[in-house]
Amino acid sequence: MPNIENPTEKSLAELGINEPSAVEAEFARVRERFDRQIVLPADEIRNLMLREAWVGSESDPATSLRNFWVGRKSGVLTLITDNWLRKAPPSLKGVVGKQFNELKSHIERKLGEQRQRLEAEADQITLAHDHIDLSLPGVTRPIGSHHLIRQVFQEIEDIFVSIGFSVVEGPEIETPYYNFEALNIPEFHPVRDDMDTFYLDLPKGAPTPLLLRTHTSPMQIRTMEKRKPPVRVIVPGKVYRRDNPDATHSFIFHQVEGLAVDADITFCDFTGTIEYFVKQFFGPGVKTRFRPSYFPFTEPSVEFDVSCIFCGGSGTSAGGGTCSKCKGAGWIELFGAGMVDPAVYGFVNYDAKTVSGFAFGMGIDRLAMLKYQIDDIQVFFQNDVRFLRQFP
Repeated sequence: MPNIENPTEKSLAELGINEPSAVEAEFARVRERFDRQIVLPADEIRNLMLREAWVGSESDPATSLRNFWVGRKSGVLTLITDNWLRKAPPSLKGVVGKQFNELKSHIERKLGEQRQRLEAEADQITLAHDHIDLSLPGVTRPIGSHHLIRQVFQEIEDIFVSIGFSVVEGPEIETPYYNFEALNIPEFHPVRDDMDTFYLDLPKGAPTPLLLRTHTSPMQIRTMEKRKPPVRVIVPGKVYRRDNPDATHSFIFHQVEGLAVDADITFCDFTGTIEYFVKQFFGPGVKTRFRPSYFPFTEPSVEFDVSCIFCGGSGTSAGGGTCSKCKGAGWIELFGAGMVDPAVYGFVNYDAKTVSGFAFGMGIDRLAMLKYQIDDIQVFFQNDVRFLRQFP
């Protein structure tokens, strides 16, 4: 469609204008035309674009209107400059220049106001779309917590740290030397049958076998290799044994083992330390006792028992029957311990004649089951949220 006749495409002479008043009148008509178009809604500007076949009318209406009036190549102001101002006779150049500057200022001001208005409207639309109603209730995010085993670890660590022990950790993959031999458990010792574990399938020619540790005691050896007495450490961690899973056994479980070595440490020091821990952990009302036992790395060795925390040591349940936890004995076996066997000191270059110490090892899972009355060790590994939520 051809453009509708546009007077700015002709010179003043072609329009028959040769008087200043006629120049002013023609500029007034151009200004009036602009003022009508600048206030048109977008739909009407789009129709005008199509009706007059504006150049560049493929853009949005506001941009097309701007290009039509102030475009550098074919805008109305450019056409006025080329056809009216430059071709005007000397007698009209002054009035044409003045009218052109006034028209240009008017058009640019109005177009600037339009741009600001459209930007403000766009911002309002964006704000309305992205509006957040602060009166609505927020999204509740569940707050995580430590696993019960981690909570028990932390409680035990806090108790022992409060009496001068430090916490050390070590690798879960160990060598037979640190896991057995340096703890006075040689290759064919029968105790190894009770500590059967998982060995890694290594390439042929590997310098030494590797296994998943059966207890955290290897770190006691590693610590004594690096430190001279006094040594007071606890070693929390994960351990592995080839046990068939049931309510009280698992092929993976958790331990805290402790070691104290110094000059003149006696069995009384050991007794006081263990009793302090048990009363802090289970409460001051529990009673304790030792029973003789055997462990390759301690001598003498004992089993440490506490009065049944379920029946109060009476052996009778609340219903009058036999307590199912202690089987009527009134005592529950807690863990093994003893004075460090002097043979162990030979592996770490300690002088057994001048130092002595005690060691103990306790199952974290068992302690947690006793304290929180949990019947099945497997629930610690099943990630059942219904169970975990009971221990925030």
